[in-house]
Parts: sequence; C-alpha cells; structure tokens
Amino acid sequence: MGQLHDRMETDLLLGGYSPSTSRIYLCYARQFAKYHWRSPTELGEEEIRQFLLHLVVDRKVSRETSRQARAALQFLYRVTLHRPVEVEYLPVRRTLHPLPVILSGSEVQALLEAVEKPKYRAMLMTLYAGGLRNLEACRLRPEDIDSKRMLIHVRAGKGGRDRYTLLSTRLLAYLRDYWRTERPKDWLFPGRSVPGHTCTDTVRGVFRAAREAAGISKKVTPHVLRHCFATHLLESGVDITVIQALLGHASPRVTALYAHVSLEHLARTPSPLDLLGTPQAACLG
Repeated sequence: MGQLHDRMETDLLLGGYSPSTSRIYLCYARQFAKYHWRSPTELGEEEIRQFLLHLVVDRKVSRETSRQARAALQFLYRVTLHRPVEVEYLPVRRTLHPLPVILSGSEVQALLEAVEKPKYRAMLMTLYAGGLRNLEACRLRPEDIDSKRMLIHVRAGKGGRDRYTLLSTRLLAYLRDYWRTERPKDWLFPGRSVPGHTCTDTVRGVFRAAREAAGISKKVTPHVLRHCFATHLLESGVDITVIQALLGHASPRVTALYAHVSLEHLARTPSPLDLLGTPQAACLG
C-alpha cells in the first residue's frame, strides 16, 4: 500500500487508537489490497463486500474477526480516503453472546496450586483477584500495586481507559514474597517480549499446563479468571454496578451477562408470585 499505508498509520495515531488496534487495522487493509491485487484507492463498495464475504465463506473467520476487518475498512475509507459512501451500507455481522464457562472456587484453587513458578502463580492470582485481562496483568508495574488503599491501578485497559480494581490481602502477601525474591524493576512480571514484560502467549501456555495438571476438563483460557472474578463477586452479594466499575465495562449491559451466569444469584431472586400478599407486592404496581 506504500504511501496509503503510511497515511492510514498516521490517521490511527492522530485518532488515539491503541498500538494493537492500529496493527490489526493496518493488517486487514493490507489483506484487502492483496486479495484484489490493487490499491484500495481503485476499489469500492463491491470489492469491499467481496473481501468480507471471502473472510466469512472461504476462510470461515469468527464473528469478532469479521467485525474487526469491517471496522478497519470503514476507518480506511471514511478517514484516510475520505470516501465514506463506500462503507456506509455494509451489513454488520450479528454477534452471538453465549454464556461464558465459569470455574468453581475449588477449581480456581486447584488451578493456582498447579502453577509452581512464583511469577506465573502471581500472575494468575492477579487475573482472578482483580478481574484483569491477560494483557493488563502483563503490563503491570510495581508502582501500580497500591498497598495503602488496597487497589490495583490498571493503565490503558480496553479502549485506552484507566481504572482501579481490588487488591486482595492474600494477593498482596504473595506479591510481597515474590518481589523480595525476584526484585522486578520496570515491569512487575518481566519477560522476553519487546517491551520487556511477560507476553500473553506465555501466560496462555502456563494456564494451559496448569489446567491439565489440575484435571480441569473445561475448555477455558486465562480470560475465564476474569469471568470467575465477576461471577463469584456477584454470588457473594456485591452490587453489579460495582462489578461494572471494577471490570472497566463502558456499558452495564455487558456486565449484566454475569447475572445470567450466576446460578446462586438467580436462585436468590424471588418470583413475583411469591411476593403477592407481602409488603413488597406494592412495588409491583
């Protein structure tokens, strides 16, 4: 794409897009040009539809991948090429919302105990204790652990938003032991990635090995610990708006998914039939 690639890269930078999002958008723009063997400046709506259809039918990509490709081409034509009409009527692939798989408390305990190396056990404990995403935990710095206020400062989370989440006393004690032994400096969990912190692929590998060692047959990834954090808090009686803030969800509709997952929460909800003849019945109108 040459100069067009550079212009799009600059536009993404000016737009404040994260490095990972910019990398993904530029990748799909290159794939689009390669698929047609022509510059996007010579292509329009029909060629865009052909490429998106190719991803869905021939490559059988996931809904998330096809939506990312669509968003990348929308940015390319709306912002960089100033031709919004080409992407104005692209259909949006509907997103399914299956309920996430949740581990029980005993399964989480067995998973953590199956990790022998302190650094990686500390990382998985952090994912669960604070509801962090994999990359958020990898990017933690020692100063992000606020032991005075018992909070973890999550910087540049999804959407580039900062937030605070819980710092459990048990996690703090483990992190202090880990810090005395390892003495990490720039990153709390240093690794061999280009920035210098542990990479997400490494965490996934550690999690996979721990899951197998713990005898957990559920097909889950490290992200399940974030789901467990939210679900177990809900089951313990924490208000869902508090959970929304801890997770960093922009919309309460996303957090509301956990109300469907939490069987204990559902079981505690009375049927309106059971409220008839009680003081609460007045609330029914």
